[in-house]
Amino acid sequence: MRKVPLMVCTALLLSACDLSMLGLGPDPRIAQKEAEARATGGACRYGMRGIEDCYTLNKGVHKSAIFEGWREMDVYMRENKIEGVRAVIPLPPEPPPSAPVSVPPANDAVDEVIEETVPRGKARAKAAAH
Repeated sequence: MRKVPLMVCTALLLSACDLSMLGLGPDPRIAQKEAEARATGGACRYGMRGIEDCYTLNKGVHKSAIFEGWREMDVYMRENKIEGVRAVIPLPPEPPPSAPVSVPPANDAVDEVIEETVPRGKARAKAAAH
């Protein structure tokens, strides 16, 4: 009979507790990632990007959360008659032209050059090692 009030008091105390602090609730990092993915989807919609483009630009992000954010922003923009702003990603600068690349001659031609320029003996062995 005494156990019932103790159980009721314990239940009332635990109901005011944040269960995620005890490791019993949802992981806050997962909720954070989902919120960021939804924000990304909303930003893509406001930036007038198609959902496929948004998926392509944000690989590794949960697609269903991106879509949810994109859809919510679409509804909000239509209800409030908000025009999107075209997002423009500047192209990276082109690398400067490099010096022409010389192609080394085939192995047969290298052997002929070595034979012509390097005398026989120790010097030839050194040249062949390099």
